[in-house]
Amino acid sequence: MDAHDTGPEDAGADPEPRTGVAALSLRYRIGAALAIAVVGAVVCVHVGMVFLHVAPVNTVTRQHGGAIDDWIYPEFEQNWKLFAPNPLQQNIAVQVRAQVRTRDGGTRTTGWYDLSAEDGRAIDGNLLPSHTQQNELRRAFDFFVSTHDSDNRPSGLRGSLSESYLRRIVVLRLDRDDAAGEGGSISGVQVRSRTTNVPPPKWSGEKLSDQPMYRVLPWWPLTAADTDGGAE
Repeated sequence: MDAHDTGPEDAGADPEPRTGVAALSLRYRIGAALAIAVVGAVVCVHVGMVFLHVAPVNTVTRQHGGAIDDWIYPEFEQNWKLFAPNPLQQNIAVQVRAQVRTRDGGTRTTGWYDLSAEDGRAIDGNLLPSHTQQNELRRAFDFFVSTHDSDNRPSGLRGSLSESYLRRIVVLRLDRDDAAGEGGSISGVQVRSRTTNVPPPKWSGEKLSDQPMYRVLPWWPLTAADTDGGAE
């Protein structure tokens, strides 16, 4: 008998077990296919919106510019500062302090929390750092500056959006730092930026001030919309 012949005992052998999506029932396979299709459609729409946002003005952006801006701002805003002829030559730190209602009914004002410094410490020395929070905070403050004048008055329709976006981010960060303390709650926040010049190389001979410059924003009272679960 040849070694490759199949004996009677092999005739009823079980088929190879199915794995992955093939192991699912028909109902779940249909659900997985629909989920993949939805994700693929959202990705395609997002890529298309970003392309139209950064592309030169054209017929589509003229007719649907509002819809494109609503999709992009504020989370997905694009900019080219890194590749500009004059890249940023300043360090800008975003800081925040809070007004706290204490458990016994009193009030107090915290010191300044340097959120940018916290992000820097989280990245420094980390072999696999995440820049998510750093970029979120930086872009939120850039968004605020671009929609307000030097007196912190909104200069466009997106002014209130940029304020609420920045306010929600700093409130979340204060909550992570337990700024309110046990039994306390945050009733208001104030944001400021601390800007310092990047020192020029020693050989350049250029002289720049090493004194920080501050931009202090007004106090913002909080509402339930600014917090997880509400500040009131």
